[in-house]
Amino acid sequence: MSRIAFIGLGNMGLPMAVNLAKAGHELHVFDTVAAAVESARTEGMMAAASAADAVADVEIIVTMLPNGPIVLKVFEDIVPAAQKGAVIIDCSTIDVASAKKAHAMSEAAGLLPLDAPVSGGIAGAAAGTLTFMAGGSKEAFAKAEPVLSVMGGKLVHCGGGGAGQSAKICNNMLLAVSMIGACESFALAEKLGLSAQAAYDVISTSSGFCWSVNKYCPVPGIGPESPADNDYKPGFAAELMLKDLGLSQQAAGETGQATPMGEHAMHLYETFLKEGGAGKDFSGIIEYLKTAARG
Repeated sequence: MSRIAFIGLGNMGLPMAVNLAKAGHELHVFDTVAAAVESARTEGMMAAASAADAVADVEIIVTMLPNGPIVLKVFEDIVPAAQKGAVIIDCSTIDVASAKKAHAMSEAAGLLPLDAPVSGGIAGAAAGTLTFMAGGSKEAFAKAEPVLSVMGGKLVHCGGGGAGQSAKICNNMLLAVSMIGACESFALAEKLGLSAQAAYDVISTSSGFCWSVNKYCPVPGIGPESPADNDYKPGFAAELMLKDLGLSQQAAGETGQATPMGEHAMHLYETFLKEGGAGKDFSGIIEYLKTAARG
């Protein structure tokens, strides 16, 4: 079993750390929220006085943090304190440029970094079925794989440093566009007098087949259970989708790639959040689209 430091015990980080502890790994944890640390202690993890203290004398370091600036600030604290040869896995979803800076900082100190954002949400974190999209060296990925496999059901080595973040933002940009399209289709079907069930039965077995309909239908009572069946409680919060769309558009701007659908999706989610979507699942945008004026 490995000695692991886990920094960031939020809605995703804590259940991920719990799965590692249940698998028999020795966990040294830190978070700025005392209640989160206490929850980890009740699961048999050891609380550290600081992030730097947590990473001393461990083989694997995992971070799960809100954004790029925070990741870089934490890395400034923990990289000098980590032992050479340790694997440092950042599971946060951040901008590609910050991920590459974190890689450079880690490699200069003799560490093996991976950017490994996840897909699967809180439910996947709790169940240990997350998908990890990893960027970094083959050596780092090979050493991290036994630990990642405890927290995830699918591990994909996407390439060098920053490739994991690139894969995550491209995937979630497509997801946002797909979900908006699904919501528009069901909203139009309702206006045309077509039942949601009939629309689902056709779309889910025809050329409109997609994850946003078949696995995560935005209409309650149709298809497999989804946040729509729970008053659009996340799930995957609309705020997080907007964050990922912002990252996709930042990357599009930096590379000069046109992403008109992604850009429009970002603006729609901005409006949805302003119009009552705060705290709701990203599929809840169907409620906004049903009432939006035709432009």
